[in-house]
Amino acid sequence: MKLGFVGLGIMGTPMAGHLIDAGHALHAHSRSGVPQLLIEAGAAACSSPREVAQAADVIFTMLPDTGDVGRVLFGENGIAAGLSAGKIVVDMSSIAPVETKEFAAKINALGCDYLDAPVSGGEVGAKAASLTIMVGGPEKAFATVKPLFEKMGKNITLVGGNGDGQTTKVANQIIVALTIQAVGEALLFASKAGADPAKVREALMGGFANSRILEVHGERMVKRTFNPGFRIELHQKDLNLALTGARQLQMALPATALAQQLFSACAANGGAAWDHSALVKALEMLANHTVAPDA
Repeated sequence: MKLGFVGLGIMGTPMAGHLIDAGHALHAHSRSGVPQLLIEAGAAACSSPREVAQAADVIFTMLPDTGDVGRVLFGENGIAAGLSAGKIVVDMSSIAPVETKEFAAKINALGCDYLDAPVSGGEVGAKAASLTIMVGGPEKAFATVKPLFEKMGKNITLVGGNGDGQTTKVANQIIVALTIQAVGEALLFASKAGADPAKVREALMGGFANSRILEVHGERMVKRTFNPGFRIELHQKDLNLALTGARQLQMALPATALAQQLFSACAANGGAAWDHSALVKALEMLANHTVAPDA
């Protein structure tokens, strides 16, 4: 199958690589240029998103934010300008559900299908092809693209119509942020009480408190390895989607708002590009104590 991929950052590059490894012809574009490793693997570098769309049957995007997706889809030399009827656009970015529905309607008007398919799993999951993929859109398009999703991820679910994939990702990011906060508070409490946080984490991993975040991000907190990963500024963007949506739905997300403020405290101290596990640093400032000594 002729595929296109626009957005080749930390996540997009390994995801695109898996599609090439599966034997598909890949036409690629990225603002910073197509990585040499993908070109060496066989990717064809295109000068614009429009050129990608003209060459491919299924076009994937993996971009930072809602505005970026809008520009790549509908800006000058955007994907929409290169589409012809019957093609499928798959946005794997994490963006606003409301705008996603608007983007889908515009793509549908061109005779093409649209899937919103945000992912969870971070750089580790992208490299290991173990991403969780949450999909919104028509069943027929999902059936066509599912074998491609299976080259990039393991847990792949068609949640509902367009926008529902993005809504699921926002829910995911709420859970992730609050769990990072819970793990950070627990390990910080244990450390300040005089216990060895590494041993506490090891003990907790054998009980009901165990989680993937305790395993991976708890280790980051103990070992002080806060290189992304998934940057705080990106998680801030996702929680902003949650809080904006909550206002639109006239509901409160108090714990989510607190997590956002802790991320903001990190950003104010130069940590916008830290891994989101570094939320613990905001808690450490409040406690005047660190989980473990910085390396």
